[in-house]
Amino acid sequence: MKMEVKPLGEKKTKVSFKDFEVITDQPKEKGGENTAPTPFDFFFVAIGSCVGSSIHSFCQTRGIPTQDLRIYLEISRNSDTKRVEKVDISIGLPEDFPDNYRNAALKSAEACTVKKHIIDPPIFNTYLLD
Repeated sequence: MKMEVKPLGEKKTKVSFKDFEVITDQPKEKGGENTAPTPFDFFFVAIGSCVGSSIHSFCQTRGIPTQDLRIYLEISRNSDTKRVEKVDISIGLPEDFPDNYRNAALKSAEACTVKKHIIDPPIFNTYLLD
């Protein structure tokens, strides 16, 4: 897969890939217009939606209703470094969720592909084009 990233002026970018376009921006205090999520916001969107997809698929294959399924991410930063030091992912299962599937549902959420790539990251190479 290839992505193309183009600056749109100010602090906005457009990322084109497959048949999609994603716009990012920066908050006003960082020189942006705050018209779209930041690139770093999408990092957490990827984690949350991956966990959500994993547990949703788990429920669907077992015929478990998902309308009351809830997933929350709480991001904690180190006050000195300002870097994220912890991400708590809380999953609210539907009230009538079968007890015998609780641990398996948790394992399916933990198997999120995005999370796996953070734990075992790819190699990043950056090049200048001629």
